[in-house]
Amino acid sequence: MTKTNPGRFFEDYTVGQTIRHAVPRTVAEGERALYHALYPARHALYSSDEFAITCGLDGSPLDDLLAFHTVFGKTVPDVSLNAVANLGYAQGRWLRPVWPGDTLRAESQVIGLRQNSNGQSGVVWVRTQGLNQVEEVVLDYVRWVMVRKRDPQAPAPEAVVPDLAAVVDPADLIVPEGLNFTEYDFDLAGESHRWGDYAVGEVIDHVDAVTIEEAEHMLATRLWQNTAKVHFDATHRPDGRRLIYGGHVISLARALSFNGLANAQMIVALNAGAHANPCFAGDTVRAWSEVLDRAPTEAPGVGAIRLRLVATRGEAAPGALRDDQGRYLPDVLLDLDYWALIPV
Repeated sequence: MTKTNPGRFFEDYTVGQTIRHAVPRTVAEGERALYHALYPARHALYSSDEFAITCGLDGSPLDDLLAFHTVFGKTVPDVSLNAVANLGYAQGRWLRPVWPGDTLRAESQVIGLRQNSNGQSGVVWVRTQGLNQVEEVVLDYVRWVMVRKRDPQAPAPEAVVPDLAAVVDPADLIVPEGLNFTEYDFDLAGESHRWGDYAVGEVIDHVDAVTIEEAEHMLATRLWQNTAKVHFDATHRPDGRRLIYGGHVISLARALSFNGLANAQMIVALNAGAHANPCFAGDTVRAWSEVLDRAPTEAPGVGAIRLRLVATRGEAAPGALRDDQGRYLPDVLLDLDYWALIPV
């Protein structure tokens, strides 16, 4: 008999299964300070209560990606503890702000399964919801993960691959109640660029770079209570290296995007995302963005901008993404498609 949890393997999932994840977590100003210490995060709405109040909110909410990482971390012991890789995201929406003092928990539903041709692993699709202490959904998203099989001889389940929308419809974006950018202070925000200054197809080189340290990656992974073995256990991979948590790369790239997109204040939807290549300590991360679309909202002074955020290592050229065969270039780490709110 054993009381320890080895994590779920591919054959432990069934389509329609609902998993309530442990452990709820109360987030407070300490999380904000640690998040801003880990990443060069400077977006004004998440840095200043006074700035947020002038934008119609009661104060500064916690960073949107901080909420995402917290919810994501809850799911790891049940979804990706035995993962080979986290493959992608889709149909994500931030539905309401997370405030200091909120308690977050997560639950997921299995919406797809497909065994890989090698019989050693399979892909699991889940739809995850993050809920606060009064059972309001604060965000939901779909992700899919390659998970090892416990027994390679176990029969393959019937393949079910969900049909996922390529982009969240702008009409379905949720603008936080009260958000108003008509009195927006561009000087304090750090840049003068507004919604109408960005053209579809424009590529922005964010210029700055951050070299990833093993210590900060491990701190971040522990902070979000992400227990995936590939991030902690150097013996878990044949090359003896720990993978950098993909969310760490997302937050680094988002923070680097401040230079050129300082006014893209709030992420409200995640259309698609892929961790294109593994990232390791010692890699130097750079970022560039492409403007994919723009849309109005009904909130005063608030527009929506759809962006492709790409994180690279080394000296990869801004705008370079795939080779002639459509494969990601080897120095591309992250390809993230999201909607953000920006003053018009």
